[in-house]
Amino acid sequence: MKNGIHPDYHPVVFQDSGTGSMFLTRSTVTSDRTVEYTDGRTYPLVVVDVTNESHPFWTGAARVMDTQGRVEKFERRYGKRR
Repeated sequence: MKNGIHPDYHPVVFQDSGTGSMFLTRSTVTSDRTVEYTDGRTYPLVVVDVTNESHPFWTGAARVMDTQGRVEKFERRYGKRR
């Protein structure tokens, strides 16, 4: 790898704005905000709108589609296949 062409890859804390949960990972993103994480060290803080803690798919709050109604609508529009 060439030296001096890659961005700085460092530990960053991401925080879910809805639930307040935080997780530590590595990223190239920068931030002016910092937070003291559970390990006692201070890291840059990036606040995000959605994480696995608040996304409907991962929390089980995802909307279930009415597949029976969709099939009936298709059959009314195009007829039944034989």
